[in-house]
Amino acid sequence: MNEYWREYRTYFHILKSWGIHESTVCRIVRKVENILIKSKAFRLPGKRELNQGAYEWKVLVVDVTETPVERPKKTTLLL
Repeated sequence: MNEYWREYRTYFHILKSWGIHESTVCRIVRKVENILIKSKAFRLPGKRELNQGAYEWKVLVVDVTETPVERPKKTTLLL
């Protein structure tokens, strides 16, 4: 199920690749997620941890405004 977490593929794309039903994909994903959660090998931070400032957030602002560019006029050669 690495396709689901690593490649961000939808259940539909996974079922088409493997030829299984969408409910089967969903069931497998849930089983693997529950096993990871119980093993403590995989843990997402809770809301309280996120709100306590445990992480330093950095913001990057990029100006992507379009700017007109002067281009040379096309000339045709007459022979």
